Amino acid sequence: MAKYTPMMEQYMSIKNDYQDAFLFFRLGDFYEMFFDDATLAARELEITLTKRDGGKQNPTPMCGVPYHSSSNYIKNLIEKGYKVAICEQVQDPKDAEGVVKREVVQLVTPGTVMESNMLEERDHNYIASLTYFPDGSYVIVYSELSIGENSIALITDGWDAVMHELYNQPIKEMVIGSDLPESIQQTLAEKLQLTLSYQDDVSFDAEFRDLCANLNDERLVHGLSRMLNYIMTTQKRSLDHLQPVKLIELDHYLALDMYSKRNLELTKTLMKKGKQGSLLWVLDQTVTPMGSRMLKKWLDRPLLNQQQIEARLDIVEGFLRGFMERDTLRETLKSVYDLERLAGRIAYGNVNARDLIQLKQSLGQIPDLKTILTQFEQQRITHLSSQLQFPENLMTLLDAGLKDDPPASVTEGGIIKDGYSTKLDTYRSASTDGKQWIAELEQKERQETGIKSLKIGFNRVFGYYIEVTKANLHLLPEDRYERKQTLANAERYVTPELKEKEQLILEAEEQSVDLEYNLFMTIRDQVKEHIPAIQYLAEVVSQIDVLQGFAAVSEANQYQRPRFSDQLLSIKNGRHPVVEQVVKDHAFVPNDIQLDRETDILLITGPNMSGKSTYMRQLALIVIMGQIGCFVPCEDAELLLFDQIFTRIGAADDLVSGQSTFMVEMLEANHAITNATENSLILLDEIGRGTSTYDGMALAQAIVEHIHDHIHAKTVLSTHYHELTALENSLDKLKNIHVRAEEHDGNVVFLHQIQDGAADQSYGIHVAKLADLPAPLIKRARAILGQLEQHSEVPVADTGQLSLFDQTGETHDESVQESRKDYTIVDELKAVNLFEMTPIEAMNELYRLQKQTEEE
Repeated sequence: MAKYTPMMEQYMSIKNDYQDAFLFFRLGDFYEMFFDDATLAARELEITLTKRDGGKQNPTPMCGVPYHSSSNYIKNLIEKGYKVAICEQVQDPKDAEGVVKREVVQLVTPGTVMESNMLEERDHNYIASLTYFPDGSYVIVYSELSIGENSIALITDGWDAVMHELYNQPIKEMVIGSDLPESIQQTLAEKLQLTLSYQDDVSFDAEFRDLCANLNDERLVHGLSRMLNYIMTTQKRSLDHLQPVKLIELDHYLALDMYSKRNLELTKTLMKKGKQGSLLWVLDQTVTPMGSRMLKKWLDRPLLNQQQIEARLDIVEGFLRGFMERDTLRETLKSVYDLERLAGRIAYGNVNARDLIQLKQSLGQIPDLKTILTQFEQQRITHLSSQLQFPENLMTLLDAGLKDDPPASVTEGGIIKDGYSTKLDTYRSASTDGKQWIAELEQKERQETGIKSLKIGFNRVFGYYIEVTKANLHLLPEDRYERKQTLANAERYVTPELKEKEQLILEAEEQSVDLEYNLFMTIRDQVKEHIPAIQYLAEVVSQIDVLQGFAAVSEANQYQRPRFSDQLLSIKNGRHPVVEQVVKDHAFVPNDIQLDRETDILLITGPNMSGKSTYMRQLALIVIMGQIGCFVPCEDAELLLFDQIFTRIGAADDLVSGQSTFMVEMLEANHAITNATENSLILLDEIGRGTSTYDGMALAQAIVEHIHDHIHAKTVLSTHYHELTALENSLDKLKNIHVRAEEHDGNVVFLHQIQDGAADQSYGIHVAKLADLPAPLIKRARAILGQLEQHSEVPVADTGQLSLFDQTGETHDESVQESRKDYTIVDELKAVNLFEMTPIEAMNELYRLQKQTEEE
């Protein structure tokens, strides 16, 4: 059995408690890793894997990263979903008996990152916890540790509701109990693509009392305790910036399930998973990171309370009218740093002097912001001015204590202003006066010895010295100069008075640096007392930023203020807010939409690519924009307040779960009709298209009838099943509309205009032509279409063989025969491998095909 050194035994003992994390074990100027950690880290970080005790038969794998640049390596591992336990020396080596004592001082996980270089400044970094109760309810807790935000929700509607809620938040890590069923753990990891962590201790700590004073349900307290115990365990320090938990009352917000948020591309696109091309991309005209993060929160949870919506709209309208003042406001906001995360770093203890100068500069903008806001006519805006409370005591502290251009390090001095500390001024004076004395001594020695090249220098090893070239050594007095160092061309000396002054100067400098550090720590601790005030300011400034951003985007794109009704949804010349930005070089065609007491369902027919999906999506996006308090893209809008939006738009397999496009379609449709109310909005695009014609048509009709007869939700449904347009005759609250298209010389022109009534045809072959399918194939499709239209009584899906063919596969239609020949030649041409042919062989093959065409 291998025998390990005491240091390695210490490593293995600590590692035993952090099996799911890389252990960064501090040895001198490096963090070292061993065994499996080293092997995996070397691969993930692309660093050299070495071996400890290389002469033995079973050497220990080993790799390391420099302490001073470790944050980049840690960031790399965290972004890949790993955890890193930071193990430091916690004992002075002088006091150690044997191995220096080491402990893990912090566990860095994807959801508990605090370092600014590991965070996206405009994105939240949420960690969540999930707790299940025997009554079937769940408690979800969200914590954004970098800003101290905590929120909690109780869900009693089952597991599907939990998944829809979790999907809507950008969660990096999930804390659960180890007794949660393995199937649920696997679903969380795979569906949400996050790191799972475990915390079984859900005991309530009195230290949490102030954070949960507003929770009156024991389940909520129980769930919050799991999260807070995990945070305290991993961070191992007091977190004074944690804010009281906010109760998320889900029925106060417009609900968007995971399908709808994905399909509507609110914050990221389906294809590239990025911001560009999403609704957030269009609306984000904020100028501060915290404003951008707040906008995302508003998009995740649009309001249901009309008063709150109108209050936001009033402020947007006020900002729109005062455009000159708004420009000044935007410029002032650009000088405000991220107050939320500054407060987090202050509490966390990793703030430096530059961070506090950023805080000071941000606070310095508050009086200007207050003045600008009072210049607007809208009373709600002037009320925002009164909410901006200027923390004068904090500003005085920062202004008096810190230099305006401090270094990044807090241990090397140069941080504290002159005049702040009498003791520090004394040290600085001694250091400054001492250096002046050194300069004067140099002049004096030159005069007394007559050596003009004599100089006094300093280095960290030998201290101060008098340097004389060897050619001038005979000029030195023998009694005062003591040799200190010999160089190739010179000798270095000290004198008794130089040694005495050196001690005074170095002591002053050393004590000055130590005192500055202690003074900075004291200032930081005093700033901690103002964290709640800083966080409140951040909240108000963020709201101002989002609402001025709404005004900016509304002015730039000619959005209009929506009105709200309980009877009518009417949008005149509505536009898709994203598409109109993407196709700026081409005029976007606006359209009206109306749903009222007489019309619950709009059935849209029309060709592919004509704009049906765009029309449906723009309705949902206009509704969402209105319910977050933004103006909307149209000439006029009267909107209903919807409690939920359900969308079945777009087709995608869920390969991980083994579900086909059609299965996904049916699951999303089922979720809509199961959960929708008469106050919901349902958007169904081509429902039933993923199966046979008759099956799909039957399902589509049954779904429409069910919504019409039992749910009464406002619904827009598009279809290529023209037979469904007959439902207008039997369903009194269904209305047919279509997308206008015109055909000229065999080519279709999409006008993208919505008109009453049903479309007369689908133009599918025209769309195929636009997609540049081979001309013979298009010709063949037209021939088949003509035959099918003549024999429409024969169900295509049921015969297994088109009616225009006999059992031998031969057709009796000459035009079809001709198209099949063309298609055969195309097939032959495609089968030719040009890369394996000589030029003459290629010419011969082309000639053969040409002759074959002439003969046929």
